Amino acid sequence: MLNSCEGKSVVVTGASKGIGKGIAAVFARHGAKVLVVARNLEQADACASELRAGGGQVSAFGGDVTKRSDMDEMTRVAVERNGGIDILCANAGIFPQSKLEDMSGADWDTVLSTNVKGMHFSIQATLPALKRSRCGRIVLTSSITGPVTGFPGWAHYGASKAAQLGFMRTACIELAKYGITINAVLPGNIKTEGLADLGADYERTMAASIPLKRLGTVDDIGYAAMFLASDQAGYITGQTLIVDGGQTLPESLEALNQA
Repeated sequence: MLNSCEGKSVVVTGASKGIGKGIAAVFARHGAKVLVVARNLEQADACASELRAGGGQVSAFGGDVTKRSDMDEMTRVAVERNGGIDILCANAGIFPQSKLEDMSGADWDTVLSTNVKGMHFSIQATLPALKRSRCGRIVLTSSITGPVTGFPGWAHYGASKAAQLGFMRTACIELAKYGITINAVLPGNIKTEGLADLGADYERTMAASIPLKRLGTVDDIGYAAMFLASDQAGYITGQTLIVDGGQTLPESLEALNQA
């Protein structure tokens, strides 16, 4: 079904590791032409090389989503290398922890600049190319944190992820006349390099609160993104898809114990 992404040009921001790398890998395995974008070109190159070794059509670009000029150049490179842009996965994001009483204005600005303004700039820059595609798609990586749940130390992160969805709901109306859809994937706890840094005890505790009793994989998010980017999802826009193993559903751990 999802082979409709074969041959399409896909740009994935924040793609050198974690969920972004997983999204890029899924598209590459299904025949898409992928541009891996990250601030650090060396890391982007390493990711692209790894995915090419698996048979993917993947190249790298070093750019900062908070700089509109970088996003304009990213667009130019994607069009030059891959013949256009059909799909933008606006995934770049940061999640430094800072409790409210300690959070500085600079802390707030850094997170909102990357997660919200960076998303805006990546969409704005690629829009002319997406308009030329026969079926332009934008997929945002939001989160359950902010739109659905909360976690201490991530008030600024949660605010940024909720803001992405407010942006999306108006953007989908503005972009519909071009045949462009925009949707968001909301990951729960996904096993990435960043999560590994929180330790094995954290992982066990989080898995215990998930009905499926495991953390998600980057592939789980990649396949959700690819579905929303597929021809089959062409009538879906302005919507959110929670991918969390059921984490947000139990009202308490006791609900899981009673199951």
